[in-house]
Amino acid sequence: HYLLLINIMSFLGNLIWIVFGGLIMAIGYLLLGVAYCITIIGIPVGLQLFKMAGLSFCPFGRVVTDRNGQMGCWSLFLNILWIVFGGIEMALTHAVLGLIFCITIVGIPFGKQHFKLAVLALMPFGKVIHT
Repeated sequence: HYLLLINIMSFLGNLIWIVFGGLIMAIGYLLLGVAYCITIIGIPVGLQLFKMAGLSFCPFGRVVTDRNGQMGCWSLFLNILWIVFGGIEMALTHAVLGLIFCITIVGIPFGKQHFKLAVLALMPFGKVIHT
């Protein structure tokens, strides 16, 4: 019964999230990912933006972890490039939105999802999203 309740709450949280901005955010990440994938050199960045789009569409009930519990050298190098070329701004945007949502008690669950997105937006290479 406990697992069913968690699934119902995740579904309701995702539904509210999608209606109040999650769909727009996911479409934005998706379109940006497609734009990066048009160029050959931008495909790795585009794939990370698709990962961001998936999490920003339905963040409730999902967890972001490192792949195999660690980050490789290649992922570290790409994350440094990511941070320099826009990752900090994306992460700060989600962190500020998370703080704004956490001002009210009702907004705390949505603020926590923005903090989850901020972690992924800061260093997406080598991260995996689990349900």
